Amino acid sequence: MPAQDCTSPGPTWRPPDERRVLQLVLATVWLFDAVLQLQPVMFTRQFGKTMIAPLARGNPSAVAHSITWVSGVITRHSVATDAAFASVQILIGLGIAWRPTVKAALAVSIAWAGLVWWFGEGLGGVASGVAHTVTGAPGAVLIYALLAVLLWPVDRAGPHPPFTAARAVGERVARPIWVLVWGGLAFFALSGANRSAEGLRTVLAQSVPGEPGWLATLDRHAADLVGERGLTVSIALAVVLGAIALSVYMPWRAARVMTAVAVVLAVGIWVVGENFGQVFSGSATDPNSGPLLALLAVAFWRRHPEADTAPSSRRVLTSETV
Repeated sequence: MPAQDCTSPGPTWRPPDERRVLQLVLATVWLFDAVLQLQPVMFTRQFGKTMIAPLARGNPSAVAHSITWVSGVITRHSVATDAAFASVQILIGLGIAWRPTVKAALAVSIAWAGLVWWFGEGLGGVASGVAHTVTGAPGAVLIYALLAVLLWPVDRAGPHPPFTAARAVGERVARPIWVLVWGGLAFFALSGANRSAEGLRTVLAQSVPGEPGWLATLDRHAADLVGERGLTVSIALAVVLGAIALSVYMPWRAARVMTAVAVVLAVGIWVVGENFGQVFSGSATDPNSGPLLALLAVAFWRRHPEADTAPSSRRVLTSETV
């Protein structure tokens, strides 16, 4: 019997590829949501009565009645329901982080996001007419579901996709998704009261009880800076968002510039309009849409068209061994 060659190299660990890194970031956000869900106020009746029940206002009758019913259940069983909510988010986060369960966890996250958008965000204010781009419209949890689809661990875009988000669904699907997201944000920037002279100022001036004084001061300064020029600022914001939406069809250099603008704008909205998702107030359930929009933009970062792409076999090894 020939002697076994003990010197042959075995499988070696490689750093995770771009998609796997984004999956791990998404998992971290889900775990952060679970931590927020474990705040003391979430285990009290206040969660159902003062945080969920008001979301029914302005929504269609069927939506409003369902939210009211759910808020009643949460109010009566606040400890059990909140423990269940936090457990689901922990399982989603850990499931995405552990490769053998990533597909199942992403699938559960899509279903859970739909439920939260309906009952926990009141359809993001879309049906009630209070949705605004700078406060998280059309609902942060929708972006969780969208990222789960775009980061699904399959390859349908060939060996050289132009950006990570195209790997799972292909370019023909990924590009319209980008247009829909950022074009939708442009629409919400100019919808309803956002077309008034003081609409944006009113939105920015709404400080949240419990937030730090420096953040409330920042809100007031931003509101004063906008003043009665709300419509002008909203139009400018919509133009920038529209350009970002169309950038997915631009040449790679211009697309990179606009993707960077998208990241900067997402962070700016997160700080000024969303107040860091109100995480300092003690009653936030997620960091809001800003970080998710930035993560989405990174998933659409355009590669250099002549970049040296690793062979498909190496890519599979890289993504499957982490």
